[in-house]
Amino acid sequence: MEMYTQIQWLFLLALPIACISWTVTHEEIFREPREYCVNRSQNDQTLVRRKFYYLFTCEYCFSHYITIFFLFLTDFKLLMPDWRGYLVAGFALVWLANLYMNIYALIRQAIKKEKTEIKILEKKTEK
Repeated sequence: MEMYTQIQWLFLLALPIACISWTVTHEEIFREPREYCVNRSQNDQTLVRRKFYYLFTCEYCFSHYITIFFLFLTDFKLLMPDWRGYLVAGFALVWLANLYMNIYALIRQAIKKEKTEIKILEKKTEK
């Protein structure tokens, strides 16, 4: 695969990884399973079980496993055609997916702040 095509794949493949990781670890639709995992990650008896359940509560940790799934699904390698290409692609995808998630979180935070400021202004104008 040409370098330009690899870069395109890198930036595009990181999008579904970020989307799945964010949705599972933050959105309302997975709230109940996430709360169960949070409880188990804090209160389970063994360290291995606590760490296993923690994986479903942290977007950074979860993105590693989603990345591995997508690497097997797409056979994407970056820079090198052997196992090292998988390794480089994996870490590059995780980094980029987490960059996307951080940008998304900042945008959501800014929107929430604006909505709160608008509500405050509306209450002031009503008085």
